Amino acid sequence: MEAKMRILRNSVAITIITVLILAIIGLTYESSRVSAQTAPAQVTYDPVESGTYEFDKAHAIIGFGVRHLGITLVEGRFKEFTGTVNYDAKDITRSTVEFTAKIASVDTGVAPRDEHLRSADFFEAAKYPDMTFKSIAVEKRDSGYVLSGDLTIKDVTKRISFPFTMTGTVKDPWGGTRFGIEASTSINRRDFGVNFGSRMANGALDVADDVAIDLHIEAVKQQPKSAE
Repeated sequence: MEAKMRILRNSVAITIITVLILAIIGLTYESSRVSAQTAPAQVTYDPVESGTYEFDKAHAIIGFGVRHLGITLVEGRFKEFTGTVNYDAKDITRSTVEFTAKIASVDTGVAPRDEHLRSADFFEAAKYPDMTFKSIAVEKRDSGYVLSGDLTIKDVTKRISFPFTMTGTVKDPWGGTRFGIEASTSINRRDFGVNFGSRMANGALDVADDVAIDLHIEAVKQQPKSAE
């Protein structure tokens, strides 16, 4: 009887071990299969060719962020804008960038706040409908580039600089050629006559003076117009 019990216990143990081994094998296979499916493919880009590229408004953001009450960042963007990159592949420093954003299109996701930003307390959109930028220089700096130019808000023009990075080009599904640009900088809004706000008892500003500007741009190459 004792011998039969030992045989039974050994049989049960072998069965459990076999099930565990099969489960581990199955999990290992499933994990490797999922990893193979989710592993990112190698991405390649073509060099950016010389030419005129227009901002693709559907895939571009002219955004900003301002700290509120010294405790959190409120972000927004301008939804209506146009922009052009004239790219010189032989000498990128001879390239130019310009864009115009409609002040009335400001969008922070809160309608009453957007109306306040359009008012005389901030941008005075009715009187100064456009914010514009026009580059004057592109410089090679370290491993990247810096774009400098004139930013105009409320008819006040100041020189600012954008460190930026860019991708090579890709062919889009519609037969076009496009590349990406990311740039960021910071400005003092009071330099442009946007003076609303005051300092609170704890020393923080209710609306910060410094404004972070972030550009995420897809630019599409324009085909030369055929002679008529």
